[in-house]
Amino acid sequence: MSICSLQCRVVSQKLQLEPLNSTVLQDSDVQFNATIQGDWEVTTWNVGGIQVLTVVNSLDSIIPSSDRFSARFCLNGSKGCVEFTIHNVSRTDAGDIVCTVQGYQPLKAQLYVQERGTVSILGGDVTKMQGEQAEFECLTTAWFPTPTISWTQNDQTVDSSLYNTTSLTDGDSFNSTTILKLTAVSNTRVKCLATLSALATPQSSSVYMVVVPKPTDWTVLIAVVVSFGSCALLVLLIIGIIFCYKRRKEKEPNYQDEMRKVKTQSQLSVINTAEQVTGQVNETYEPENQSNHTNVGLKPGFVKHRHVTIV
Repeated sequence: MSICSLQCRVVSQKLQLEPLNSTVLQDSDVQFNATIQGDWEVTTWNVGGIQVLTVVNSLDSIIPSSDRFSARFCLNGSKGCVEFTIHNVSRTDAGDIVCTVQGYQPLKAQLYVQERGTVSILGGDVTKMQGEQAEFECLTTAWFPTPTISWTQNDQTVDSSLYNTTSLTDGDSFNSTTILKLTAVSNTRVKCLATLSALATPQSSSVYMVVVPKPTDWTVLIAVVVSFGSCALLVLLIIGIIFCYKRRKEKEPNYQDEMRKVKTQSQLSVINTAEQVTGQVNETYEPENQSNHTNVGLKPGFVKHRHVTIV
């Protein structure tokens, strides 16, 4: 092992910086602690490549470049520990935080700054009939980086397969839209949550879905009634046709009956005609141009007549 490597390792062990990685929200404060073993005279702090604060041990002097940066000796009163604070962190502060102690190797920490935006479910509360599908749209704006979005239903996590999320850049921040689809079963509280690693609790927006009973579907009942009614009407119609056909067949005479009827009517007609021609002979009828001897013995003025009375 080379002398330089050994010396660098020893020096590194004498100066410690923590945390080496820190993620905070914009406008919050962040602290870094430098622990120094042994004597030291000057410590400097650089943010974004710019020296922002100097601590002079021998003079107990702390020289900040602005009110946003401060330093103090740690609470134990030992000058072997310096606490460096950045107030009202902005995203321009993100990057390397470098602590340099005169006579020691500089140490570097990484600062990440996140920005919290807004969360809102569009449309507000909704009312749905039981069994209908409800759609909820959640909009997050001005976040950095893109937040993690989730949904809950009555404080129970909703399966991620029921919603989809899209994100778009808007300058140096992100806007996201997520759409959730649920089947209306019962009254429920729906919540959209957006979170970042620096957020202690997610930021959320919630609405209520009121579910009303589904009205009776008379359409199905009417369709069933009409269907059975149509079938019954068809059956009755067929029965009626068959009945009428049978009645007609019963009333319709066959050929022999018709001929017998015609023959009988002919015979009756002949008999009636003969009865009309047949009459009684009037023995007292006598034609007027008979000879006079036929009138002998009869009183004068009396003429004997013979006629036939036709009945």
